[in-house]
Amino acid sequence: MFSLKGDAHKVFLRLKRTLHNGDTIIDMKEYKEIDEIQSLYRSLDSNTLQLIHYRMIKEYNGSGMIPILVSSAPWLLLLFSKQLSAYLFKEGKWLWAVFSTVYIIALAVSVILHFREKAWAAFHMEIIQDILKERGNANNKGQSNS
Repeated sequence: MFSLKGDAHKVFLRLKRTLHNGDTIIDMKEYKEIDEIQSLYRSLDSNTLQLIHYRMIKEYNGSGMIPILVSSAPWLLLLFSKQLSAYLFKEGKWLWAVFSTVYIIALAVSVILHFREKAWAAFHMEIIQDILKERGNANNKGQSNS
């Protein structure tokens, strides 16, 4: 199903279709995956979970070298533009078209991967924060009842 409305709308449409077919949301593959992630994180102690959360913050804020590649590659090409253009446009070859196509595809894939990684890190961070908050609330209730 192709839609320009984004992943959130795709999730909505899958939910709507699942409910319309009389199936339960819990049986959807996406929600089974979330349940598995939550179960794993709930099985860990709070200190370990906090360390994982810190790591996820690092991943979220610096998802690899892709942002540097995307921002620095055009400058590198500009630096060698004279030599590059002499080589690519020499004798009417179509090498420039191949180079441009490969470059644009690599750039697009890099950007997509970067934002997917960032989204997954945010997803895990939110789950971890919720679990830590639940544990904090449970501890506060236990202490106030004493």
